Amino acid sequence: MAPRLPLHNERIHAPYKIAALVEVLAEQGIAPEDTLRDTGIEAQALSDTSVLTSARQYIAVCRNALTLAADPATPFRVGSRLHLSAYGMYGYALMSCLSLRDYFRLGAKYHRLATPTLSIAWTEYPDRMVWTFPDAMTAIASEELRRFLIEQQFTQHVTHLQDVAGHICPPVKACFLHRAPAHAALYEQYLGCPCEFGQPQYELVYDSAILEQKPQLAHRHSAALIQETCDRLVGQAKTSIGVSGEVYQMLMREPGVFPGMDTVSDALGMTSRTLRRHLAAEGTSFGAILDDVRFSLATEYLKTTKMSTDDIALLLGFSDGANFRRAFKRWTEDAGARR
Repeated sequence: MAPRLPLHNERIHAPYKIAALVEVLAEQGIAPEDTLRDTGIEAQALSDTSVLTSARQYIAVCRNALTLAADPATPFRVGSRLHLSAYGMYGYALMSCLSLRDYFRLGAKYHRLATPTLSIAWTEYPDRMVWTFPDAMTAIASEELRRFLIEQQFTQHVTHLQDVAGHICPPVKACFLHRAPAHAALYEQYLGCPCEFGQPQYELVYDSAILEQKPQLAHRHSAALIQETCDRLVGQAKTSIGVSGEVYQMLMREPGVFPGMDTVSDALGMTSRTLRRHLAAEGTSFGAILDDVRFSLATEYLKTTKMSTDDIALLLGFSDGANFRRAFKRWTEDAGARR
């Protein structure tokens, strides 16, 4: 079996980001057909609710925009009109959460549902909350394209927080790895905060005092239901995307019979070292996937059968029930920590 294409090739996202960029360029007199050139997407498909696109297709549209658009404000304008209501369940999960701390946490947790072109992470400190973009320096080879995506990403973050909070909630500051471009004044205009260039990494910094604020549409029941849906969607995505998706599917194929890493890598037509590298690039490992599969199966068996823990342990390849119970406790604690 040939390995599946990487994450960015997967057509699992609604084309809302592509539609916003096409719309912004159309306002500059650029035909949608030109914006969508060589992407495999027809202009009329953007209004078809059944159409799904990939992050790679979106990046291709951004490349076209760089050659077609003379206005440096283009990525900022796209980011400022990408409101959370366009993001489906991901957007509604963020809007209905119970605090802005939950918003930041869930934004990172469900990010793979949002046509991601860059990875994101957040860290809370006593006096500040910081978004970072761990792979922004390496994931995109073109410096110009990387800057375009960062400009849009930062503006999206500002737009989304305003959608959730229900009022303007500007960052304390924004830091950029790249040097100040000729259009540097646009950064402060759209982000609403001081901007520093030539910094060690990309950061968007907020005052931690906002974290306990209640979002304007906070609703406990809706938040729980929508987050359950997002958890399911993330679960579906992780088992169908990239090389890690292939590994998930192989390990789930015969529950209780878990092939080793060498067997899996052979089936995928690569060495175990290459498989390890692919999984690391997708933010996981063979051991983490195996644990996840075992935890998912154990949870399902406990919910839907009357099997004893010793029987479940045997099905999952544990030597005895005690080892299984210790592993299940660890999996449950790890899952709680991720929430």
